[in-house]
Amino acid sequence: MTLNERAAKLHATRQYLRDAALIAGRLLLSLIFLHEGVTLATHFEGAAKAMAALGVSLPLFIATVALQLGAGLSVATGLLTRLGAIGLGLFCLATATLFHTDFASRNELLHFEKDLAIAGGMFVLAAVGAGRFSLDWLLAGYLQQRRRDKDMVAALLAVENQFSLGLPV
Repeated sequence: MTLNERAAKLHATRQYLRDAALIAGRLLLSLIFLHEGVTLATHFEGAAKAMAALGVSLPLFIATVALQLGAGLSVATGLLTRLGAIGLGLFCLATATLFHTDFASRNELLHFEKDLAIAGGMFVLAAVGAGRFSLDWLLAGYLQQRRRDKDMVAALLAVENQFSLGLPV
């Protein structure tokens, strides 16, 4: 095996490990939001009352459940991952600063720090993207193929038009 072949194999292994880490990270990050979203949705009435007691209106509560489920699925599946990650990262920052600022309580401090850590993970994910094991990757490949097909058809039509213009009818 040549040096170039070894380097290519090493690079491919690193890419595979990077993408495997990305899917594991995406699934772990999305799990908390999917679990919470499903729990809130399945116990909607009680959860809405509990949120109302904290000052969260019903429309905001519904938006929260929709964000957790929609963006959670986005991150888990790798479809529009960057958008979902940004939404959940901002959600975690808002949750930390609006609901977990009683630092005299050790529990509240831990929730504050947890929300900041998850937000950081989401912003890193938004920066690097979903990786190869994602619907974003599959969709990008499909769209690139469609563009190549469209360019090929345009080139063939141009050649056909060039030959047909030179011949008398």
